[in-house]
Amino acid sequence: MKFVKKQGNPYLLLTPGPLTTTPTVKSAMLGDWCTWDRKYLDLVQNIRSRLVGLATRNPENYTSVLIQGSGTFVVESVIGSVIPYHGKLAVLMNGAYGERIAKMAKVIGIQTVVIDFGETSPVDGAQLEAVLLEQPDITHVAVVHVETTTGMLNPIEEIGRAAKRHGKVYIVDAMSSFGGIAFDVADLDIDFLVSSSNKCIQGVPGFGFVIAKTSSMLGCAGLARSLSLDLYDQWETMEREGGKWRFTSPTHVVYAFYQALLELEQEGGIARRQERFTNNQRVLAKGMARASFRALLPEHNQSPIITSFYYPDNESFSFAELYERIKEEGFVLYPGKISSAPTFRIGNIGDVNVSDMERLTESIECIRFW
Repeated sequence: MKFVKKQGNPYLLLTPGPLTTTPTVKSAMLGDWCTWDRKYLDLVQNIRSRLVGLATRNPENYTSVLIQGSGTFVVESVIGSVIPYHGKLAVLMNGAYGERIAKMAKVIGIQTVVIDFGETSPVDGAQLEAVLLEQPDITHVAVVHVETTTGMLNPIEEIGRAAKRHGKVYIVDAMSSFGGIAFDVADLDIDFLVSSSNKCIQGVPGFGFVIAKTSSMLGCAGLARSLSLDLYDQWETMEREGGKWRFTSPTHVVYAFYQALLELEQEGGIARRQERFTNNQRVLAKGMARASFRALLPEHNQSPIITSFYYPDNESFSFAELYERIKEEGFVLYPGKISSAPTFRIGNIGDVNVSDMERLTESIECIRFW
């Protein structure tokens, strides 16, 4: 079955973001908007409130702030704004995005302890606990919820319990999970959660956001190592001036994100979106197995966000050829990122459904490398 262009796109993006968006999200960007207009500022405030409402059933102790740039910018705004100069960060690492957090901290000059679990094992609360006992001067703990290097789903509840038993500030990079996996930041006692407009909420790239305990945010005044990435100053400005950004905001992206939030609500909320993503992933995994591609991770560690597959054990296989041939069928895949084995990745998120996964795997089954 040949690909019929969906929503005017040349292909479906089966990546962890940017991802395939709906026509209505795209069309929300067609206007030009003033950054000082009261209607726009009210929209920003509405988005901030909606984000907190998505994050917890008990929103009274939480707040949110939007920050220009890619998700990496927003993660760095947290790392560089919430850890005091005498602080010490423990980073639980099992992929490139945990490694990136550690690199940010070291570049900024924050004393950092890396707890490395390798690329194919989940992070572990017991090992964190042992490190916290050995190094009680650690003040902050950071972990990636879904490590898109592999698709690994890390146990953030377990990590949070260990961090909080020792009184640490808890930072969660939920870049690839927020909006697509249901959890409650208050139940998990998360101090700072980071995500982005172009992931599971299905907006477009241009800004990220932080959902934080208000008390934890208030403790960040004066700590930032950067002017443009000063998390507290951005938040305080939005609070004081009713949704105003300190510097030029991505207005078109903000309107698209608001539309994406409405569509998440119309779909039935995070639980229903998680159900769709999970069904996508299961159909993908079964179809790829029929096509003789083996998943990198065991099912119990696999997130519904993105799935890694080993290259077939055959010298005639070429990912570059697979990429180009599947692109002709209307899909874009993602190269692998781990160092221990040749892999590639297929995203399960965005405006894609089970029928798209079925069509993809049928197309891959028809490609023979042996």
